[in-house]
Amino acid sequence: MVRYFRMKGRPALWIPGTDHAGIATQLVVEKMLAAEGVKRTDMTREEFTKKVWEWKEKYGGTITNQIKRLGASCDWSRERFTLDEQLSRAVAEAFVRLHDKGLIYQGSYLVNWSPNLQTAVSDLEVEYSEEPGNLYFIKYRVAGGTRDDFMTIATTRPETIFGDVAIAVNPEDKRYAQYVGKLAIVPLTCGRHVPIIADRYVDPEFGTGVLKISPGHDHNDYHIARKLGLPILNVMNKDGTLNDVAGIYSGMDRFEAREKLWSDLVETNLAVKKEPYTLRVPRSQRGGEVIEPLISKQWFVTMEPLAEKALHAVEKGQLTILPERFEKIYNHWLTNIKDWCISRQLWWGHRIPVWYIVGKKCEEDYIVARTEEEAIAEAHEKYGKSVEIYQDPDVLDTWFSSALWPFSTLGWPDLSKEDYKHFYPSTVLETGHDILFFWVARMVMMGIEFTGSVPFSYVYLHGLIRDAEGRKMSKTLGNVIDPLDTIKEYGTDALRFTLSLGTAGQDLNLSTERLTSNKAFTNKLWNAGKFLLQNLPDKNDVSAWDVLLSNKFDSEASLQKLPLPECWVVTGLHELIDKVSRSYDKFFFGDAAREIYDYFWGDFADWYIEASKTRLYHSSDKIAAATAQSVLVYVFENILKLLHPFMPFVTEELWQAFPYRKQALMVTPWPTTDLPKDLRSIKRFQNLQSLIRGIRNVRAEYSVEPAKRISASVVATADVLEYVSVSVQIHFVSDTFFLECAGELRILYKREEEKPYKRWHLAEQVPQGSYTQP
Repeated sequence: MVRYFRMKGRPALWIPGTDHAGIATQLVVEKMLAAEGVKRTDMTREEFTKKVWEWKEKYGGTITNQIKRLGASCDWSRERFTLDEQLSRAVAEAFVRLHDKGLIYQGSYLVNWSPNLQTAVSDLEVEYSEEPGNLYFIKYRVAGGTRDDFMTIATTRPETIFGDVAIAVNPEDKRYAQYVGKLAIVPLTCGRHVPIIADRYVDPEFGTGVLKISPGHDHNDYHIARKLGLPILNVMNKDGTLNDVAGIYSGMDRFEAREKLWSDLVETNLAVKKEPYTLRVPRSQRGGEVIEPLISKQWFVTMEPLAEKALHAVEKGQLTILPERFEKIYNHWLTNIKDWCISRQLWWGHRIPVWYIVGKKCEEDYIVARTEEEAIAEAHEKYGKSVEIYQDPDVLDTWFSSALWPFSTLGWPDLSKEDYKHFYPSTVLETGHDILFFWVARMVMMGIEFTGSVPFSYVYLHGLIRDAEGRKMSKTLGNVIDPLDTIKEYGTDALRFTLSLGTAGQDLNLSTERLTSNKAFTNKLWNAGKFLLQNLPDKNDVSAWDVLLSNKFDSEASLQKLPLPECWVVTGLHELIDKVSRSYDKFFFGDAAREIYDYFWGDFADWYIEASKTRLYHSSDKIAAATAQSVLVYVFENILKLLHPFMPFVTEELWQAFPYRKQALMVTPWPTTDLPKDLRSIKRFQNLQSLIRGIRNVRAEYSVEPAKRISASVVATADVLEYVSVSVQIHFVSDTFFLECAGELRILYKREEEKPYKRWHLAEQVPQGSYTQP
């Protein structure tokens, strides 16, 4: 896109950069240190972050090196990193503004918790997998009843019974109507009682139709408890062990406690049965560990008012998402949006710009400021010069800083920056469909909130790269493809072209067959360039080159003067320029690539180059040879222009190989559209192609060796003969014979022996009505 728009004369800026990948990076460095026998908790925060910066300096360039090798047309002088000083200032500014508007708040809520990393993670960073497990059936005795008065609940997580605050049934379920309003005794809790309630959320068909409500460890239970005003009990420590609420099970790992607890339920006759059951297990996208729903004090952004504006941007046509089907996904996410938990219990990232007063409760006294100096000044003003403050230990979700990327990289919040004034808002955002909400929607919301404008007009979503069998790439499967390895074997241009042939929004299976095919295409282009250079005037022949480069065939008159093969190939080129330009403008990059491929290989290389050899090698007509040379140069240089956004390296190399180039291909103007076309020439040449294919098919059918010279009888229509008789210099046998053949003429051809590129000639005599097989 950048190369295309630049050639179209548009100011095109692609700012390269990377985010700090908070969780992923910290996890990698912790593993590296663990291999050295060092734990993060044995280090100070400053010591650990120093190690992370060292790792970043050593390995952080891997991604940018891959991008460079792929030929990304970026302005590398503007490269950005989300922890750069300027971007960090923008992050603090955004936090302060949102807090001042009441859109950022702190509170204790149920979040997705990673026991391994001991941090909250986003809903979108949790992946669910189906895994074998068990469904446990447990007796809950009814308080005040007989031994036969009990309710059986079915749960996949018996270790959370210590967090039960109620037992619920569906109000329409007559099996349990007599128990509603009474109390149940939670097993293994020394007789703790919880109410038995009725709620329509309970599915009477699941398990036994009885639901234990543990709001501290289940998102659905949490919402029920909030709705009904039930208390919330937390039975887990942050490391995934049970806390003191679990009594004798305190300190046990949650999965170990599950087995021990079931064993004790069996011993106390409170276990009914255990059945195999397929579990939907939430796992961390980063670390892979099982996520634990946990009540935790975090910072949140109120998203509904921000989402409303982002929805309107699409509705009003201010933002177009391509492919269009992803608009429904975008709208669904924003319509059902939840508040965003933006705090993470990590050491690597942007520290939350909140400071607390030493000796005071965090909930009551805190200061939100852009810098520590600003926070100290405010604290001194409020509490006196002797007051001490300390910063919130948490960091912001990486996506918070990434959401500011379209304008923070251009100098925001300083609106006087030239880059900001010139390039914001931008035109197109291109990214993977898997982060439509992670990144795209948040950029739209933040862009509108802080600048009043949608940050880009179009969002183009590409698919994900998968292996040849369509599997997601993973280290476990061993199917990860390193682009640098692929480039070594197939070349950058072949890889780029292969990726470009994909369809927007659809995943692409990257196979060696595809890469091999497009490497062959690259070689074909290179060989075509070599052929031209070998058959053009000497580079020192200035006058000859002036003539060659001056022929643009951009008028009806210049097109009509051309012989049929030249008129046909130039007309095809002019049609190609129009089609490719339309495809680029509509973001149909795969279509554009296929159109160029088909024309270059099918028309230019296979047909016109072969046809031109007759004029170049055997024609005594210097004008005809010069015309062929002009057409070869004209068509080939335009093919290079059309291909350049896809294959920048080989096209630039070939472009520079031709003499008298005043500028690089990458800044050469895009070909002009709506050039003249002779559509009749296409039909006429197609007839000739049919004739030639017919001859080739007969040779193949009878296994005639390519080098063998033969005679053949060819039956051709008048349409074909119109060109054959004039341009190939084949003469009719007689008018009588033509009429007797009912509009068809049988012609005997013989290929001359000197060169394989000579045209066909009529033999001396053709018997009337005969048809000679080879």
